[in-house]
Amino acid sequence: MSLFAVSMLCISFVANAQKPADALLSPTNHALVMIDHESQMAFAVENITTPELRQNTAIVAGASKIFKVPTIVTTVAEKSFSGPVFPEIMEFYPPSTTKYYDRTTMNTWEDVPTYKAITATNKKKLVLAGLWTGVCIVGPALSARAEGYEVYVITDACGDVSEEAHKMAIDRMVQAGCVPITSVQYILELQRDWSRQETYKPVTDLMKRFGGSYGLGIQYAHEMLKH
Repeated sequence: MSLFAVSMLCISFVANAQKPADALLSPTNHALVMIDHESQMAFAVENITTPELRQNTAIVAGASKIFKVPTIVTTVAEKSFSGPVFPEIMEFYPPSTTKYYDRTTMNTWEDVPTYKAITATNKKKLVLAGLWTGVCIVGPALSARAEGYEVYVITDACGDVSEEAHKMAIDRMVQAGCVPITSVQYILELQRDWSRQETYKPVTDLMKRFGGSYGLGIQYAHEMLKH
């Protein structure tokens, strides 16, 4: 192969490498639905500790706010049974400025106002997180898939009454074509490039608060390495 041919092949690879996969999430190609992160629903969660669940939920809510992702917050029987959403959601989506879609249906997709709010975002990719995985997430995930949506589930911002219940729910959704991701994966996929200075500081500040050991690593790098 000639040097010219090799050079053109390398240029072609570089050009192709600059286009990210369509399957990756970006701030503008999806909507987030946070489903029933409420006190009563969290009491019975066993597959993840409550502090971890709250931290991961904060990362998701904070990321969506930083990147201006269309976000729907739903509750079920908020005033009569399940209680308020996590304080971490209220911090980024306060009830004074955010409409929470309260339902009686276990499947968010079957609630007309919520369904209209989700579909009105005009996003064909939907990211879901909430409680319980086997009920409140499986229902809308399978329903959205049936209508042709690409569905992503943030598994560590979901919880269920047992490890088996959570795992079986995730397995069922994956078999239906849903994509499992984590809270840290979500925020870093939205950031994608550390040269994006407009979101660099908000993202690293959020992770220092809620990112566990990763957040401590960021704090260390900022303070000790001046990075």
